[in-house]
Amino acid sequence: MTIKLTNSKTRKKEIFEPIDPNNVRMYVCGPTVYDRAHIGNARPVIVFDVLYRLLRHVYGPDHVTYVRNFTDVDDKINARAAESGRSIREITDETTQWYLDDMRAVGAMDPDQMPRATEYIAQMIAMIEALVAKGHAYPDGAGHVLFSVKSYEKYGALSGRSVDDMIAGARVEVADNKRDPMDFVLWKPSSDDLPGWDSPWGRGRPGWHIECSAMSYELLGESFDIHGGGNDLMFPHHENEIAQSCCAHPQGGFANVWLHNEMLQVEGKKMSKSLGNFFTVRDLLDGHDGMPGVPGEVIRFVFLSTHYRKPMDWTAEKAEQAKAKLKKWRNLTKDFTPTEPINEVVEALSDDLNTHYAIGKLYALGDMLEYVLGRGKTEKHDLPEPEVVAGWLLASANLLGLLTPELGGWEETGVDLTAYADQLFALRQSAMETKDFSAVDAMKTVLLEAGVEVRMSKTGVELEPGPNFDAAKLEGLL
Repeated sequence: MTIKLTNSKTRKKEIFEPIDPNNVRMYVCGPTVYDRAHIGNARPVIVFDVLYRLLRHVYGPDHVTYVRNFTDVDDKINARAAESGRSIREITDETTQWYLDDMRAVGAMDPDQMPRATEYIAQMIAMIEALVAKGHAYPDGAGHVLFSVKSYEKYGALSGRSVDDMIAGARVEVADNKRDPMDFVLWKPSSDDLPGWDSPWGRGRPGWHIECSAMSYELLGESFDIHGGGNDLMFPHHENEIAQSCCAHPQGGFANVWLHNEMLQVEGKKMSKSLGNFFTVRDLLDGHDGMPGVPGEVIRFVFLSTHYRKPMDWTAEKAEQAKAKLKKWRNLTKDFTPTEPINEVVEALSDDLNTHYAIGKLYALGDMLEYVLGRGKTEKHDLPEPEVVAGWLLASANLLGLLTPELGGWEETGVDLTAYADQLFALRQSAMETKDFSAVDAMKTVLLEAGVEVRMSKTGVELEPGPNFDAAKLEGLL
């Protein structure tokens, strides 16, 4: 299977050719762990989780290495510790676990390696020393070490902007210790009340950008296959990573392919605390502001319904539609087991992670399964048996991280309305012939008054208990 990916570095869709097919390597920038992850943070996690699943499917689970880091040394963490009176380690341990729990709840597999920045300080210091020795970085004599941007002539190639354009378009801190406004911090001094490590430049802590360069080198080598993250990281973080890594290890190529996902909106607007539409993954899962919780599988489905390179709009309507569809598929497949994903789904994901098209194929499989299971169906057909179609649907959905056992259980209501659905469908089929829909309307009215949500189509009837469901009102209906 040929995989094609849109490489941010070349701005082209390219055939993916791993450096070593027996060890396909991917690095994705992880979170700074000082608080709950907001829903925008979940988009790259879900996107690159699908890519991880695809790579494992194509190359084999034992031939893919996925690294996603935790930044656990940062001024935001320091500030949170000062505000709360809690230790930095206590905060980062807690928020790291929050992050893992929330990302697992939306179906993300754990990467193969999840390094914490504080575990790689020695490697960062060694990389900074190498950059200083090669003339790409300089100490200011006051405990800082800065990277000299002009020492790397390809700086700006990823974002496609010149250094002058970047200075004009960004807030660049002009400081006395910088030789150039674009130079950035590799190491900075720490006061006694802040975390710090001994270094050739005094007690201090690393700048943000050096972390990923050092950890990716230690875990994946000087050249690896894929580096991913949100497009908000392209400049300056990813530009700085490239500069540091290529200057420290000029014999390597750092990342061959760069992938960036677009940002997320909420109900058509940019997510913002001032607009009241800012919420965390946990807010969605547990419910917030009087809104009911949303199952993690539903969150994942909504995210994957939009291609990763397009802006994604989270809406309550999309969540309700996704919930209904997933519940239907889970009920249709509950007595079956997955087999192999259909080629069309694998091909869609192999074409620059076209999850939108892949989900469209799941819709087609779901419709086919409902048809061959055939409530009231009498006509002959040449379609596969239900267990075959169900096996395809489950395996294809699993490749997207959907309909997995780990994400199941939310669809179970404890109320079996199958008999009522069968009765209503039979009445509808009869009414189609007699043109008398009075019995259908009468039963539907009773169901609605009992708080049952009714969905009718040519192929079947779906009934779901609503928030005001009252089983007593269904007595004597059958």
